[in-house]
Amino acid sequence: MHKPGSTPERFPARERFAAGAQYIAGRYTKGTSGRTHAVVDPATGEEVLSYELAGAADVDAAVAAAKAAFPGWSGATPGERSDALHKLAAVLAERAEDFARAESLQCGKPLKLTREFDVPGTLDNTSFFAGAARHLQGQSAGEYSGDHTSYVRREPIGVVGSIAPWNYPLQMAAWKILPAIAAGNTIVLKPAELTPLTSLMFAEACTEAGIPDGVVNIVTGTGKEAGEHLVGHPDVVMTSFTGSTAVGKRVAEIATATVKRIHLELGGKAPFVVFDDADLEAAANGAVAGALINTGQDCTAATRAYVQRPLYEAFVERTAALMESVRLGDPFVGGTDLGPLISHVQRDRVAGFVDRARAYARVVTGGEAPQGELKNGAYYLPTLIADAAQDSEVVQSEIFGPVLVVLPFDTDDEGIALANDTPYGLAASAWSRDVYRANRATREIKAGCVWVNDHIPIISEMPHGGYKASGFGKDMSAYSFEEYTQIKHVMFDNTAVARKDWHRTIFGDR
Repeated sequence: MHKPGSTPERFPARERFAAGAQYIAGRYTKGTSGRTHAVVDPATGEEVLSYELAGAADVDAAVAAAKAAFPGWSGATPGERSDALHKLAAVLAERAEDFARAESLQCGKPLKLTREFDVPGTLDNTSFFAGAARHLQGQSAGEYSGDHTSYVRREPIGVVGSIAPWNYPLQMAAWKILPAIAAGNTIVLKPAELTPLTSLMFAEACTEAGIPDGVVNIVTGTGKEAGEHLVGHPDVVMTSFTGSTAVGKRVAEIATATVKRIHLELGGKAPFVVFDDADLEAAANGAVAGALINTGQDCTAATRAYVQRPLYEAFVERTAALMESVRLGDPFVGGTDLGPLISHVQRDRVAGFVDRARAYARVVTGGEAPQGELKNGAYYLPTLIADAAQDSEVVQSEIFGPVLVVLPFDTDDEGIALANDTPYGLAASAWSRDVYRANRATREIKAGCVWVNDHIPIISEMPHGGYKASGFGKDMSAYSFEEYTQIKHVMFDNTAVARKDWHRTIFGDR
């Protein structure tokens, strides 16, 4: 285990936020709520910076800036918007190390993860949507009604109000900002108050890339004050939210009062189904990587491993051994595999799930916070729980920590039924050497993404989003791009003379 270094050494660029932690109409300002919040390094418990939270007045100012910017940005050609996003990709690439370090600091992610996954993924998303901006296509049509020609226009929708979570603040900001502005909309994003740094830096990069002031705005406040005001704002025409299912229901309740379009990416409880012909070593390694990615704070993380009974005990033994080899430590040290949870509050929440499970299941490994050099951080050991009942809390509820629960099954029918037996449906994986068996699993498991012999990889060209209580709407891909547009039918009368016969048809002779 590696002892974390001092927080100031990790983030020398904090001075950029001296003017405040709101980014409205191209400049930093201070929040006006009258309350402050601290960004804390979860590896050390030390304060990174304190900032003034946004209030309703700040949300109003950001929405007004976005509304004012909309006519010009929506009126730009697709090529002009594409060029701006290509410039943004270049700015982000120049600042890649700054983004990686800020993301590691505020989230506790290992620096190797932010360098190899979070930041490159964001750059790739930016390049993808720079290309997608040129494809805001309607549909050509013909004469469906006599002498009339019809076609379909696909248009921007207006001001988007988005709320992003704390687990992937940079990538979630990109997933919400990029398709919205590529399609010609403007946006106000509220990041989680725990992790606003990289969202603010992303907006600053947009300005540096030449994207007009007001197109991208950031308000950093609480969900109750800034978030609810943003969702209910009458000038916001679409709400995009990523977070828990419980909060998603509240967002939907507020948004429907003003008949907004809603995009929800909510909780997950991803099943990891291992059939008896699977490669045991590959499956065990995949389970550990899939369960512990981002310290388990991932809606698509492997959380429920269903293993066919002939492989069950061997899988439990091998997975436990691999978990015990995972290195916890300073996120800024190269040998660290796993960083802390986002906060001590989250660590205690995870510990509560595990402690309660001891009454009805077997904690095979982990199940406690490490001591010694890591005691001040929000660390928790990788934890494997076996033999829990299907209806138990650790199987049905989203824990959001480095915890994997393993259960046996006998028949393929049972394994697929168990995989589907939670309210969630965001992601899943199936492990088998038999293509027909795996293909059946991809058809019958009710989830927005099903991996085969892998778990976690995502790509910009493919959609991400859930079924059931995991929400609706897609991030990434052309499907996401289209969600930030509206469709208009245009119909031309091709005759040179006014069609008086329509008047007679409807009203009769007068």
